[in-house]
Amino acid sequence: MNILILGSGGREHALTWKLAQSKKINRIFIGPGNAGTAETGTNLKLDPEKFSEVRSAVLENKIDLVIVGPEAPLTMGIHDFFLKDDILKDIPLIGPDKSAARLEGSKDFAKDFLMRHNIPTAAYKSFDKTTMHEVPAFLKTLTSPYVIKADGLAAGKGVVIVDNISEAENEVAAMLNGKFGAAGQKVVIEQFLKGIELSVFIITDGFTYKLLPVAKDYKRIGEGDTGLNTGGMGAVSPVPFADQKFMKKVAERIIDPTMNGLSLDGIVYKGFIFFGLINVEGEPFVIEYNARLGDPETEVIIPRIKSDFFELIEGVAKGDLSVRELEIDDRFVTTVMLVSGGYPGNYEKGKSIQGLDLTDGSVIFHSGTRKEEDSVVTSGGRVLAVSSWGSTMKEALEKSYTNAAKLKFEGSYCRTDIGFDL
Repeated sequence: MNILILGSGGREHALTWKLAQSKKINRIFIGPGNAGTAETGTNLKLDPEKFSEVRSAVLENKIDLVIVGPEAPLTMGIHDFFLKDDILKDIPLIGPDKSAARLEGSKDFAKDFLMRHNIPTAAYKSFDKTTMHEVPAFLKTLTSPYVIKADGLAAGKGVVIVDNISEAENEVAAMLNGKFGAAGQKVVIEQFLKGIELSVFIITDGFTYKLLPVAKDYKRIGEGDTGLNTGGMGAVSPVPFADQKFMKKVAERIIDPTMNGLSLDGIVYKGFIFFGLINVEGEPFVIEYNARLGDPETEVIIPRIKSDFFELIEGVAKGDLSVRELEIDDRFVTTVMLVSGGYPGNYEKGKSIQGLDLTDGSVIFHSGTRKEEDSVVTSGGRVLAVSSWGSTMKEALEKSYTNAAKLKFEGSYCRTDIGFDL
């Protein structure tokens, strides 16, 4: 079987690395991929958001199954594009259709879904330009700080937390007036929830689901969770406080009601669901949904899966996920992200990377890299994820940091406190 993975980050490299271990797969193609995926599979020059290019790649390379990594193609309707095409309709695509992907593509849709199906989440209200005059009155019903979210996809930058009402009013006005473009045509205001966050993932064939390893990622650029938000500076799995008692609450109050809600709403969801949760004094609440695997969480989740991961993918495609095996490694896995100097602000690309042949005991997942003649150079803000196993979180982190120190490129930076709050 030939498969195509769409995307170019650490998530896609981790998927490529794991699926290459399956005896059921002949060839793996990645579009567009990076320097790391090129070592395990075959990179294709295509834009995942240009569906005609994806179609051509599928036909030219005799692809039997497609896995969509990033959110944009899903929310744009790549699954629907396949289903409407006379040839592509018979090729399984792992990822929800446009209707289902609204769980990530529209925060207003997601919040309405949560409320209608009595799934624990923060109090909220949505506004557009016609109702923005009602913002001050609603803010007065909440307590500081205030969470302001652009409704649509904003490359992970569409959430702002402010401390006073005047700041909140100004932020809402800025979003509605184009701060995040079309993503901010509608704005969601939420009550702030105080607690500790975690990421929960399932894979589903639309009928049943398998719970994947739980993870916790670190989004802020600075030590102690300070500074600007990033795509993710590191992650750990498992999460110590997500014990059996807590996860029973998650299943009964969040995952099962989500699956039931999708069914009641007539939405057939096939693929991954990411539950961005917060633990508030032992009680789980939903902060957000994503319609795909997270990054850098994938770089700790995938290494903990001992069984053939393609069995689950095939189970989604064939609709028999319930009979597929999933075996989880009990050990901790941690990942530390090396990023370009200046990230998440302005940064330079094309910096030569040294030390990739010196690491030992970790897996290096490429995120923002490309091949340039005989060398590997930086091509993004997040460059490399260093993932390691350990019998304890401390042991795994020590391995990740030891190997991260061997990787060199001009301006490189990593947080040295991943897992500090666990």
